[in-house]
Amino acid sequence: MKTKIVSRNRLAKILQKEKNKKKIVFTNGCFDLLHLGHLRLLQGAKKCGDLLVVALNSDESVRRIKGPLRPLLNERARAELIAALEIVDYVTFFSEETPEKTIQLLNPDILVKGSDYSLEQIVGRNHVLKVVRIPLIQGYSTSSLVTKIIKSYGRTQKIR
Repeated sequence: MKTKIVSRNRLAKILQKEKNKKKIVFTNGCFDLLHLGHLRLLQGAKKCGDLLVVALNSDESVRRIKGPLRPLLNERARAELIAALEIVDYVTFFSEETPEKTIQLLNPDILVKGSDYSLEQIVGRNHVLKVVRIPLIQGYSTSSLVTKIIKSYGRTQKIR
C-alpha cells in the first residue's frame, strides 16, 4: 500500500510522473476537526480530476492564522484523518501562511477552494489551468463547531 502522506519535494517528483496521464487536483487548508463541510469539499474536489492532493497547514502555520489555541489536532493527526479518506490520494504540509509555493512546486491542473473565497482571494489561481469553487454547507466550520461546543458544555463542564 502506498503511503499517502509525503513531503512536498517527494510529492512533486511523484506528480511530475503522473502529470501527462492524470488530471491533478489540489486543495489546501487547516482541516482542523474534520467535519461534513470538509468532506463535501473533498468529494467535490475529487470529482474534478484523477488525483486529489490535500496540502495541510503545519501546526505553526495554523497558529499564525487562527491564533494560539489552534490547531485542536496536531498536523500528524490531521494528516492521518485526511489520508484515511478513500477519495484523497496524497497529503502534504506547508508552513507558509499561503500555499502558493506548494502550488508552484506541485504544478496541479486544478485548484479547488470553498465558495467563501472569491476568485480574486484564491492564492495560486495564476499557476493552474482551472479554479473550482465548491459551495459551503452552512453551519459546518471548525470555528462554528467549537463555539457550539463551548456554548453547549461551558468551559468547565465535563463532556460525556
